[in-house]
Amino acid sequence: MKHIRNFCIIAHIDHGKSTLADRLLDFTGSVTEREKQDQLLDNMDLERERGITIKSHAIQMEYVHEGETYILNLIDTPGHVDFSYEVSRSIAACEGALLIVDAAQSIQAQTISNLYLALENDLEIIPVLNKVDLPSANPEEVTDDIVDLLGCDPSEVIPASAKTGLGIQDILTAIIERVPAPKGNPDEPLQALIFDSVYNPFRGVETYFRVINGSIKKGQQIKFIATGNTYFADEVGTLKLKQHPQKEIKAGDVGYLITGIKEAKEVKVGDTITDAKEPTKNAIGGFEDVKPMVFAGIYPVDTEDYEELRTSMEKLQLNDASLVFQPESSAALGFGFRCGFLGMLHLEIIQERLEREFDMTVITTVPNVSYHAFTNKNPDEVIIVNNPSDLPDPSTLNRVEEPYIKATIITKADFIGNVMSLCIEKRGQITNQTYLTPERVELSFDMPLAEIVFDFYDRLKTVSKGYASFDYSPIGMRASKLVRVDILLNAQPVDALSALIHADNAYNIGKKMCEKLKELIPRQQFDIPIQAAIGAKIIARETIKALRKDVTAKCYGGDISRKRKLLEKQKKGKKRMRQVGNVEIPQQAFMAVLKLND
Repeated sequence: MKHIRNFCIIAHIDHGKSTLADRLLDFTGSVTEREKQDQLLDNMDLERERGITIKSHAIQMEYVHEGETYILNLIDTPGHVDFSYEVSRSIAACEGALLIVDAAQSIQAQTISNLYLALENDLEIIPVLNKVDLPSANPEEVTDDIVDLLGCDPSEVIPASAKTGLGIQDILTAIIERVPAPKGNPDEPLQALIFDSVYNPFRGVETYFRVINGSIKKGQQIKFIATGNTYFADEVGTLKLKQHPQKEIKAGDVGYLITGIKEAKEVKVGDTITDAKEPTKNAIGGFEDVKPMVFAGIYPVDTEDYEELRTSMEKLQLNDASLVFQPESSAALGFGFRCGFLGMLHLEIIQERLEREFDMTVITTVPNVSYHAFTNKNPDEVIIVNNPSDLPDPSTLNRVEEPYIKATIITKADFIGNVMSLCIEKRGQITNQTYLTPERVELSFDMPLAEIVFDFYDRLKTVSKGYASFDYSPIGMRASKLVRVDILLNAQPVDALSALIHADNAYNIGKKMCEKLKELIPRQQFDIPIQAAIGAKIIARETIKALRKDVTAKCYGGDISRKRKLLEKQKKGKKRMRQVGNVEIPQQAFMAVLKLND
């Protein structure tokens, strides 16, 4: 065990984690010339195109230091705030972390939140100053920022460039010398932490784990503590670039396990694996089910594709256990699914994967969050509202509670005013303001989650000229004055466009929605009223004027009553048409409702 080192790489999005992982693999000879490629560990097309890591990836390297061979287990983690639960489990499987800071961009919000996660787990932090070869790099100043943040010695910060390979040897030496060897007792009952799982279409779910105590052998009967299921270990092994089957994996090491599980739901990240015959007395702490934060309806464009969409979603869920969905139907869109996502980026990625991997074109409704409603009849019973149409009637409603988050924003001092006014407009309350350096400020706000779902991140980048970085964590439910705004088209409610909105903003948003829909819905042969309503009260209205055919063109001269007779006949026809007419809502109208502030 003294020759094993387990470490992960943490950083803000786009600070060079995956590139540094590539260099470490090259330097330790873990990859042959033929296998080399950029972002080697990001194996999804989407990850490569967007330059982001969506799943954490584990790989084992061997490195000879002062004549002794060391096994290094690296876990590359995602940098985006939506996937922070995955990062926290990866951190729990390690003893050390490389904290990467971009020498041009300095410390950002996600760097700090991931650093706190690592410190909570008592990890040894090795600060790495990346991208020092860039002309815009500011190594001295950023080193001072890192020293202020960590309280370490400036000599401990390793200058590196993942692009040119500068400082890679120093990083490997630091990992071996500074990261402690794993502690654990190989003779105790098996206790292993699951930090990731991947679906293989031929072999079922592959579970990635780190053995804390005991050892896991091929052919052993094992048990997952959170689900209580027992399985047979068909294959265990270590994770090089390709999988290497082994007979046994001992305490301190990282490996994979294949048991032929077909349902990704059965393998929960953060769960504990133990022996079925001699189970461990205590599960590893910190396990929780991943909770979706944002909900949206996903519907097939053609209702006949409903079953196909269900199959696609199930296959996608095998690969991404944090996606939850349940069937629902809508009067406007037919049959579809109510899906829960970790955040807006997750929603975007799922939508894109459905289109790419399964050729499904889908309509996504307005995303919203999950509320708690309480009625006057029994004020203690919680009604969970994932869809605005589930909200009880306003006359029976006691109160509604909505989820709040603690938002941390790091920005340049010049943009404090803009950022504050944006957060206050989104119903945020400032709780803290700290100057990290004379130039950079960390602002903390308590905000409703619903307000950051739509366009908050884009607008934050706009008001701060791209400099602000943002991170959030949930802090529970708080009572709020919310109302349901319904949109009526030709006096028919369109359930896919209703939204739960704070009472103070309801009038403005209702008015904007009506104006936007007026631009996007094509004109018909009859007038179409578009109304926004709260309960039975109409708060805004726009009318799409009818296309008018000139029926009097053939009348020239003669008595006015001849023209009037034709116009009356046309008026009756239009009235009848309006009673039976259906209004088609184009797909861009659903999307436009999200972008009301643009």
